[in-house]
Amino acid sequence: PEIGGDHFRSSAVYLTQSHPKQTRGSDLYAGTSFDQLCAQRFGQETSIPSMQLCIEPVDQSGGCAYGYACAYTDSISWASPSEPLPMIRDPRVAFEMLFGAGGTSEERAARRKTNKSILDWITEEIAFLRKDLGPTDHARLDRYLDNVRELERRIQAIEAGNMNGESRELPEAPAGVPDSFEEHVKLMFDLQALAFASDVTRVFSFKTGRDASGRVYPESGTDRPFHGASHHGGREEAILEFFKINKYHTSLLPYLLDNLASIEEADGNLLDKTMIIYGSPMADGNLHNHRRCPLVVLGGAGGYNPGNLHLKAPDGTPMANVMLSLLHDLGLDDVESFGDSSGEFSLSMSAPMSSSG
Repeated sequence: PEIGGDHFRSSAVYLTQSHPKQTRGSDLYAGTSFDQLCAQRFGQETSIPSMQLCIEPVDQSGGCAYGYACAYTDSISWASPSEPLPMIRDPRVAFEMLFGAGGTSEERAARRKTNKSILDWITEEIAFLRKDLGPTDHARLDRYLDNVRELERRIQAIEAGNMNGESRELPEAPAGVPDSFEEHVKLMFDLQALAFASDVTRVFSFKTGRDASGRVYPESGTDRPFHGASHHGGREEAILEFFKINKYHTSLLPYLLDNLASIEEADGNLLDKTMIIYGSPMADGNLHNHRRCPLVVLGGAGGYNPGNLHLKAPDGTPMANVMLSLLHDLGLDDVESFGDSSGEFSLSMSAPMSSSG
């Protein structure tokens, strides 16, 4: 066991379910991640095959502790076993990539200096599109454009506030990054929902915190830093403090779910067609234990996710088994194994189950 080393490899493990090579050099090796297998299969039909988002800075270089390169902890998405993908922290950057008018970064920068909305640059295209739409689709297009504009306004307001000369809680962060964790997460959720609605991309990964993060979340009801709180020593009072942080983090998920559910599709809503995997590669941060890591699967996934189940796997079941089953549910039947999988673990009533609390 490498006490402490878990923090510097666990991000690379989460969506690859691999055993990363211990190296501080450039000879990285983990596995192709779940999201990138989906991007290879479904992302070729969209303008952006996948997008990787994050909340905290992920720009360390060189070697981190316990013999692991920092690249292992900077990304959860791997295009191949040797290629971790960069993650985008700045909502402005993500917004411009997804919706920005102008083919080059220089053109987009020039547009921003005019203080015009991106929608002002495509008025002719919008008018042409509206001509062939019926009343229902016309209303859907208007709602979508209103949502894009509102998101753009929010980002502009954040940038203006962060550039007014006053001190920031996150002085090193780009101007488009809110100091508020909750505001930042919700912006990223809104970007994902709008991108799915317009089919700009069909695959996102989202890293909401750094391994061993020292961030404090005042809204959670505790002033303990995340990593320090995870090492609770088994003390009941300290465990409850850590619970507050985790409860706060998960309390933000309904914002995304409600957003997706509000977007109507021809045969349902966007949540019905979406698969969301939420979890952690660390089960017990106090002991650096990886047994029974939590994993939640949300969204209808096109009818493959029954929902309302709390499943308990037999001891020793790799999380990779669940991910392999999910890949098969999504139509990737030719994927015979994933990470260190030993078989499948179906998310259905026939699977070993415990009652939900």
